Amino acid sequence: MNKKISSAFMLGLLALLAACSKITQDNYDKLQTGMSYEQVEGILGQPKSCSDVLGVKNCTWGDAQRHIDVSFLGNKALAFSADGLH
Repeated sequence: MNKKISSAFMLGLLALLAACSKITQDNYDKLQTGMSYEQVEGILGQPKSCSDVLGVKNCTWGDAQRHIDVSFLGNKALAFSADGLH
């Protein structure tokens, strides 16, 4: 019986975390070219990862199935894309 409770608890917790995710179409629609890194972070939270190549900072929020990618140049959002938000 404890195994069933644990499984149900974990499924509920995962559902709650998914519902609280900031990686949504609504938040993606709030992004605008020219926003600062701090403004984007205010909408999406902390990114999962960032890399910096030749002055362009590329950051990813989310995971392989559902994510938002934003490229920054001089601390301003240059381009963004998303996958799996629907």
